[in-house]
Amino acid sequence: MEGSGEGEGVSVREMELLHPAIAPLEFLLGRWRGEGEGGFPTINSFRYGEELFFSHSGKPVIAYTQKTWKLESGEPMHAETGYWRLKSDGSIEVVIAQSTGLVELQKGSFDAENRTMELKSELIGNASKVKEIRRAFRVSDRELSYTVQMATHTTNLQSHLKAVLRQI
Repeated sequence: MEGSGEGEGVSVREMELLHPAIAPLEFLLGRWRGEGEGGFPTINSFRYGEELFFSHSGKPVIAYTQKTWKLESGEPMHAETGYWRLKSDGSIEVVIAQSTGLVELQKGSFDAENRTMELKSELIGNASKVKEIRRAFRVSDRELSYTVQMATHTTNLQSHLKAVLRQI
């Protein structure tokens, strides 16, 4: 499948196992790598490298892993893992466990034609300070961009992270 664009980085076997319920999310499958930047009123601004990997095992979910590192040193910064699934009403649900111990249940909208997803936290567990997280994703021409907004008990919802990744 080298160079085909669609399904890049995904084996023929994985493509054969694609569950019909997640077929509209097929464009996510594979490995994505790039750079991002972050900040918040309570921390200094920073830049980071990032890799996302979306895979599946034939079930009606897509498995997701993410890792970030400091651009200057390569030192690990953050990691999370989870599952993405489409609901029968066309919405999307994402369950995430972060390396910090924080867990999220995000729900939102999925626009298959424009390849966009907008998610809002329905549940945040093991987080004494964070009260809301919103994520927006867009995929176009093998480029995935996202933003993350966050609110705490002392800070209103505002930009926290943004990144642009290319499918590899």
